[in-house]
Amino acid sequence: MRAASRAAATGREASADDEQRRIDEDARREANWKRWGPYLAERQWGTVREDYSATGECWTYLPHDHARSRAYRWGEDGLLGITDRECRLCFALALWNGRDPILKERLFGLSGPEGNHGEDVKELYYYLDATPTASYLKALYKYPQREFPYASLVAEAARRTQADPEFDLEDTGLFDDGRYFDVTVEYAKAGPEDILVRVTCSNRGPDAATLHLLPTLWQRNTWSWGRRGEGYWDKGRISRLDDTTLLAEHPSLGRYRLACEPAGGAAARFLFTDNETNAERLFGAASASPWVKDAFHRHVVGAEARAVNPDGVGTRAAVWHTLDVPAGASAVVRLRLSAESVELAHPFDEGFDAVFEARIAEADAFFAARRSAALTAEERRVVRQADAGLLWSKQFYHLVVEHWLDGDPAQPPPPPGREGVRNAEWRHLYARDVLSMPDKWEYPWFAAWDTAFHCVAMARIDAGFAKQQVLLLCREWYMHPNGQLPAYEFAFGDVNPPVHAWAAWRVFSLAKQSGQGRDLAFLESAFQKCLVNFTWWVNRKDVDGNNLFTGGFLGLDNVGVFDRSKPLPGGGHLDQADGTAWMAFYCTTMLAIALELARDNAAYADIASKFFEHFMAITQAMNRLGGTGLWDPQDGFYYDLAHVGGHTFPMRVRSVVGLIPLLAAESLEEQHLQHLPLFKKRLQWFLENKPEVASHISLAEPRPGHLHRILSIPTREQLVRVLRYVLDEGEFLSPFGVRSLSRVHGEHPYVIDLGGSRHEVRYAPAESDTGMFGGNSNWRGPVWMPINYLLIEALKRHHHFYGHSLRVECPVGSGRMLTLLEVAAELEARVARLFLPDESGRRPCHGDDARYSGSPHFRDLVLFHEYFHGDTGRGLGASHQTGWTALAANILERVAETRAERSGEG
Repeated sequence: MRAASRAAATGREASADDEQRRIDEDARREANWKRWGPYLAERQWGTVREDYSATGECWTYLPHDHARSRAYRWGEDGLLGITDRECRLCFALALWNGRDPILKERLFGLSGPEGNHGEDVKELYYYLDATPTASYLKALYKYPQREFPYASLVAEAARRTQADPEFDLEDTGLFDDGRYFDVTVEYAKAGPEDILVRVTCSNRGPDAATLHLLPTLWQRNTWSWGRRGEGYWDKGRISRLDDTTLLAEHPSLGRYRLACEPAGGAAARFLFTDNETNAERLFGAASASPWVKDAFHRHVVGAEARAVNPDGVGTRAAVWHTLDVPAGASAVVRLRLSAESVELAHPFDEGFDAVFEARIAEADAFFAARRSAALTAEERRVVRQADAGLLWSKQFYHLVVEHWLDGDPAQPPPPPGREGVRNAEWRHLYARDVLSMPDKWEYPWFAAWDTAFHCVAMARIDAGFAKQQVLLLCREWYMHPNGQLPAYEFAFGDVNPPVHAWAAWRVFSLAKQSGQGRDLAFLESAFQKCLVNFTWWVNRKDVDGNNLFTGGFLGLDNVGVFDRSKPLPGGGHLDQADGTAWMAFYCTTMLAIALELARDNAAYADIASKFFEHFMAITQAMNRLGGTGLWDPQDGFYYDLAHVGGHTFPMRVRSVVGLIPLLAAESLEEQHLQHLPLFKKRLQWFLENKPEVASHISLAEPRPGHLHRILSIPTREQLVRVLRYVLDEGEFLSPFGVRSLSRVHGEHPYVIDLGGSRHEVRYAPAESDTGMFGGNSNWRGPVWMPINYLLIEALKRHHHFYGHSLRVECPVGSGRMLTLLEVAAELEARVARLFLPDESGRRPCHGDDARYSGSPHFRDLVLFHEYFHGDTGRGLGASHQTGWTALAANILERVAETRAERSGEG
């Protein structure tokens, strides 16, 4: 292992192959490069899996105030930390500015009931860099020097209504005069089991200030629950090895050392306690140990000397540094976490910083090779942070639903009736994996359709992990025996849009484009699993057996007039334009995969025919059932169809629901069909014997001898009519992409009386003005990355067929007639504009906060929000949604490549 450090110091030129070699060695199980990573959650408190209440009130059962004192059952959290892939041994930072009432061990935010727009983190932190193997990680936390305003943030949110904007930490004035610390943490691997840590604490204020820094090492509590078996290990220990080193001993992970360089020549002060609940504080009962989880808080903040274990042993240990940092200066603390087998005579010699230099250079080379050379320096900076956020958002996720429902032998039994609260039908679900999270604070749990988008973003930088994630939720310990994919922990039985097959197809294609070959084993495995899920959809969500589908809210939260997951007010049901179109999109994707597999295995031609017929049945129902199906010939738009009291009528809301039908489009190349005679024969039979659906199968010859067909829900005429709305700046088209609800509903809201109640949908470009689904997401106006991404791809598929024969006005009223490929490029440019600085240095995603354009300590930082204001582009919702907003990196690449192509043409 010492050789690894010496090699890093040789000064050889870094190569993209260095990080790729680590990825490959890990995949071949030659070296465990991915054992350690940023897998520690930013929030474990307030989650469903930690909730053992009778009513399912997860926010109040284990709130932030309890987090410092209560041992978690299913995971851990910490401030910009790392852990191993089974979350056995954790490392993170703790901070105190001498004024806060709480030791800063985790990020603070409002719970769902506390926020005027649902849960929301109230901190400033940024993911700056990361590699797929976590060979290099970098993140930044901005810590105020004044007292952190916990109480005032809660009180102000309580005063505000849903009509008011959120009150964020930046609004308190704490950062106005620069009195804060920039705490930057970096991790670099000298080897798979040798992790170097460098913490840089920079005083941005005008005066000297003191910062208490406590790097903390601890073991997840797996011993207090009275269970045996996988993941339930006996209690380990952490002790002092010498004056500068801690020794952690874990029954499964083994023995690790944490070496601590004396800061400023002062010896490190070690603190010890156990990862046990402070039952006296929380419940007025005796604790299992006199040394409890909140001991460091009580010792440092409360000056309670007897809170920590004087014997120098426990399952939690911290290294207490008191740093006096002059104005404008920085203090650096260095640590090294390594397996005992790693030989380290001098852990902080000149090789320490050389490892960081080498890993940073290798990360630069890796991303330079993975991302387009056409990117400008500013575009590359944004893409790098999007990729970093995506990689930092990997998290250890653990939940065994059967154990969670039954309770633990060594704990009080669950309250009566608790099994009826949620997820009783999902007893088989057994999660103990590293998963890609939407946002490790706001959404520290997987969501099925979010995961699909994460995988497409991940495919450009770590296709192996992307493939593993696609397949994981389809495995038998996640997927329900009936074929349903789990939605999210609040209700695994809810229904997300069926985009898993699309993710598999795109990951396969992107990996192939990157020179990684045709991974047919992956594609075939994904296809077989999606086939089971497709069957579940057909059997469960086609209420009347007429190929018009329901599905509930389908990830679009408040887009409907009412909660679409519940029966209609007054009874009845909906035929959903999006649910039906998602199924048609599912069909075309499965058809494309089957045809790809049929190139090597003719048996797949038969199943391709099955999906072709499914698609045609859905398309016919969507456009013709009952006359015009879900298509409204008067408006030229697709609407949900309500069936209430013997009456049927369209819900005339122009929303993203009516745009989903555009996604279902797939080209069939005649030259490929020549090699699939059975499928071609079936296609020809349909054309000859089903003339009523032939209008949705068109034939074109864009160049001599090159025939191809398109399968599409909308005909050419219908496509053009819908695009009149999409490309109208008074309707869907914003300066930053396509809105989720037409702007026309601002002055003309949709209103309907059902079941004796009045229901209304009004354009709301910012935060939600309704409490539906918690109120923290809004599909009534803002711009959402995943829908824009899918729509842009769909336009390119339509263009592949229609080519230059189809031009539409974009924007409507401008007189500019563009091909659909040019329209897609226009949308990409608008979406990219969210993250790029304008002439004044302002990035629309940061709203009017002048710090992000004026301060050198904010200027290069980018946040990737959950969604964006429909008019101004200001970021809204979860602030670290990388997550699906990491798709911005792919879009910025395409903008750069389009620019380069046009420049070449000129």
